[in-house]
Amino acid sequence: MMNLSTAETRAREVVQPAAALRVAIVSDAAPERNGVGAYYRDLADHLRAAGARVELLAPRYRSGTWYGGLTIPLPGDPTQKIVLPSPSLVSRRLDRLRPDVVIVPTPGPFGMLGMHLAGRSGAALLVGFHTHFEALTDLFQDWGIRARIANGYLRACHRLLFTKSQLVLANSSDMVAIARSIGATRVNIMATPIPRRFLEQLPAPPRPRVERVLFAGRLAPEKNLDAVVEAARRLPDIEFMVVGDGPLRPWIEAECEGLPNLGHSGWVRRSRIMSLIDDMDALVLPSKIESFGTIALEAMARSRPVLVSSACGILSWDRLRRGLFQIHEGEQLFEALARLRELDPALRERKARIGREAAREINDRNLDHWLAVLSGDYACSVDAQR
Repeated sequence: MMNLSTAETRAREVVQPAAALRVAIVSDAAPERNGVGAYYRDLADHLRAAGARVELLAPRYRSGTWYGGLTIPLPGDPTQKIVLPSPSLVSRRLDRLRPDVVIVPTPGPFGMLGMHLAGRSGAALLVGFHTHFEALTDLFQDWGIRARIANGYLRACHRLLFTKSQLVLANSSDMVAIARSIGATRVNIMATPIPRRFLEQLPAPPRPRVERVLFAGRLAPEKNLDAVVEAARRLPDIEFMVVGDGPLRPWIEAECEGLPNLGHSGWVRRSRIMSLIDDMDALVLPSKIESFGTIALEAMARSRPVLVSSACGILSWDRLRRGLFQIHEGEQLFEALARLRELDPALRERKARIGREAAREINDRNLDHWLAVLSGDYACSVDAQR
């Protein structure tokens, strides 16, 4: 009998238990617009490749237009919309699927409808807790009473979701603690999936010097974009590219006019992210609040040096932390970049290789973890494998 490779053996082991799974993901996050949307699109791809039937019910965003229901502006961010789904349409799709499990990762209209339909159908409800929205609203000081109203609504929705769910999955130890403080009693840690092509295609070889730096993400106060602009001002021989959209876009565009080494490409389709990362020498994520930092993990998968702040939840994963560069306590982003630039290129390359292998390992274990959880093993944990 011909011997199977390790990968082939693992694939056969995974496909068999997944083949009978029927999973619905009901989310307010459009797959193209943010890290939560990207998480569940990638997870759905991995689950389907393992043999599961998966329906992703979420708004869609294409060429500046939102689809999936009636839209209302998101307070504080005119570039984002709250989409009100058609209950009958979502219900019909779930009735056709007859899911064993409904995953709800957001406390908006889609998520709350998903919670209701899971209860009606008898499907298990799993809640993904990715973003501490209540903390984000605290950053918008000009909201006044609207911030308190938004805070109360989000906390109430999270508490209801946590009460109704069989399991809450959070993406860092800090988020686990926050979920428990809101009322979750059964909480576990989940890792973050990576698009399959990021791992299957060999990364472009790194260049010996750090001359081009990327920031990609939502242009909002929690991302600490001031630090990126200051780094561009202090390090004129490094080219900085900011990719994304959000309430701070007009400010970033104005700053770009005065700094020849600072560029902004606006929002881009996620299919372009891998080539953007490959074209750069490093990625920075200096966030004030960052429950995980998906873009950092994706840059690690492409063997690029990644520099993150201590606020990024990705640092709580021991294996991933070994492949990351960190902004030190009391250090500014421009100082950390100058330190990174002065390192021996061989050391940067070695750290980047460690990061790619760690990203691959965490991705594989996360898939196994999700398959176990979806099969009803709520006690299993990826945390012990961090």
